[in-house]
Amino acid sequence: MVRKVLLLLITLFLSINSQASDKKIYAWKDKNGVLVFSDTPQPGAKEVKLTSQHLSMPATNTDILDTAPTKAPVKFSINISSPEPNQTIRENTGSVYVSTRISPRFEAGFTIELFLNGTAIGPPSDTTTFALRDIERGQHTLQVKLYNKQNKIIATSAESVFFMHRKGLNVGR
Repeated sequence: MVRKVLLLLITLFLSINSQASDKKIYAWKDKNGVLVFSDTPQPGAKEVKLTSQHLSMPATNTDILDTAPTKAPVKFSINISSPEPNQTIRENTGSVYVSTRISPRFEAGFTIELFLNGTAIGPPSDTTTFALRDIERGQHTLQVKLYNKQNKIIATSAESVFFMHRKGLNVGR
């Protein structure tokens, strides 16, 4: 009984192997002129003779296909849009409103720090507009710095000069 099963398995194996080796490949050009290969013959197809039964392709390194394209780091710029450079502000209370402009755009988590005459005016803020109060008369410089989410400076404006004019007190006149 074991011999019959063994003989049956060997016969089955040989028939499957011979069927696999009997596979034929056909080639033809379709109506668009594209070369087509198939195991099903079509009208006008020619049989392709293979020189080897075991065809294999060498492995190709596909690591370059798996990497996501790296984004170029965005270069931010920040500048002071108000007051304009060398602007004279006539305000008896000494109030100055500073507006900044960021390019390409202000992102969540970014902060801005305002400097008046080289000294920081408060901690970094998430707003692009600042109100300064009781600024003395005379020449002053403004500068702003842009910080990213990791609190690293990513842009600094040029210094901008403005002049504060306040009404003076003439005592005794």
